Amino acid sequence: MTAASLPVIGWREWGILPDVGNERVKIKIDTGAKTSCLHAFKIKPFYRDKVKWVEIWLHPEQKSSRAVRCEFPVHDRRLVTDSGGHKQLRYVIKTCLVLGAHQFELELTLSRRDNMRFRMLLGRRALNGRFLVDPAASYLTGVD
Repeated sequence: MTAASLPVIGWREWGILPDVGNERVKIKIDTGAKTSCLHAFKIKPFYRDKVKWVEIWLHPEQKSSRAVRCEFPVHDRRLVTDSGGHKQLRYVIKTCLVLGAHQFELELTLSRRDNMRFRMLLGRRALNGRFLVDPAASYLTGVD
């Protein structure tokens, strides 16, 4: 696929997480971030059949106390540097994201984003070869 034929998305979009009960989340498209990140709290690792999993709680909507509990196998743990230069060891999960007419698997690091405007960041690894970003546009995928 050539760059000209890639779908265009805005600097912020609504996405759906099928593995989290089809919850809708507002996503900041962050070309400055290498990895994608999902807001999670009460992050609790555990073992199931000798495989490490993580139980997480998340608030899919900003300014809402409604919480959703889910579990994922741990894909990895990585040292991530945030925009302020702080390093944090984070759990990494793999899950599906629906962005408009496109569905794909991606890696998400888990971090508390209570004070952030967006519950999820979509970084360069997830964007590469899938989308072009129009920084002047918002919500181009048609999901309200």
